[in-house]
Amino acid sequence: MKNKILVITPISHIKNVEEKLNSIENSFLVLKPECNKEELQMHCDSYAIFTNPNKSNIYLGESNLKNFHKLKFICTASTGTVHIDKEYCLKKSIKILSLTEERSIISKISSTAEHAFALMMAGLRNIPQSNNNVYKEEWDYEPYIGRQINCLTIGVIGYGRLGTFFANYCDAFGANVLVYDPYKTVNHPKIIQVDNLEIIASKSDVISLHVHVTEETLKMVNNKFLSNCKSSINIINTSRGEIIDEIALINFLSKNIHSKYCTDVLSSEINGILNNPIFKYAKDNDSQFVITPHIGGMTKEAQEMAFNHAAYLLKRAILIQK
Repeated sequence: MKNKILVITPISHIKNVEEKLNSIENSFLVLKPECNKEELQMHCDSYAIFTNPNKSNIYLGESNLKNFHKLKFICTASTGTVHIDKEYCLKKSIKILSLTEERSIISKISSTAEHAFALMMAGLRNIPQSNNNVYKEEWDYEPYIGRQINCLTIGVIGYGRLGTFFANYCDAFGANVLVYDPYKTVNHPKIIQVDNLEIIASKSDVISLHVHVTEETLKMVNNKFLSNCKSSINIINTSRGEIIDEIALINFLSKNIHSKYCTDVLSSEINGILNNPIFKYAKDNDSQFVITPHIGGMTKEAQEMAFNHAAYLLKRAILIQK
């Protein structure tokens, strides 16, 4: 009997991915890119699940997987795994395949860092708001006077692949760049490494987050952190919404009207955004926000590299399993 591979993320638009998954020996694909929780249970006989956090509303944990007795692999075309319950999978001997440590591939993917830079520019130069101004048939620059990068200090939290890309972009534009990462060493003649978050918070005009969600980073931007920030801080987040204490951030923004939050992620976005506090607050305070729907890694080039390599990882793992 052939093994079922359930695909719960869109792949038809990405070159070669479906073909690569279809080539896995003794397996067949079931494509359910808009799969909901009820439909998921109809495929509890799956041997593997292929997913991505950007386009799935299903958290792969005990409540959704308890009937998946044949499941051996969850393969995600992402570096982040916040949409998967790793402890449950370990308990049930379900192997998680991700791009987290696939350095040869992810070192070529700069899309999310580029998006972080774009979010920063959109916030500093008031691009969404001034664009809306034009469509209202107004033509007034004065409310949208922005900031110039080479006059700013930009703090980067996390100096891994994406943080390094982002820091280099800012350096190339002439900014004073500070980096906080206790696990990395910065070897750059103009980028300054600092040894505590308070320095990043107090010295920076812009702070960009480039870390994974861990016990250490969960809600690392909290009341204490924000209390050290400038009243005009721009915070950029292309990592995960869970890194932010969103209630604390809303309180800070409400008291500091010249500060901004430019984000590509929201906490618990896998469950939808309608109840997210940032989303609800931003609707009435849009001048302080730029929010995009988790599109950081969603370029044609990045998708082709990431999804094809994830498909390769799954194919290799199933071959080894046999």
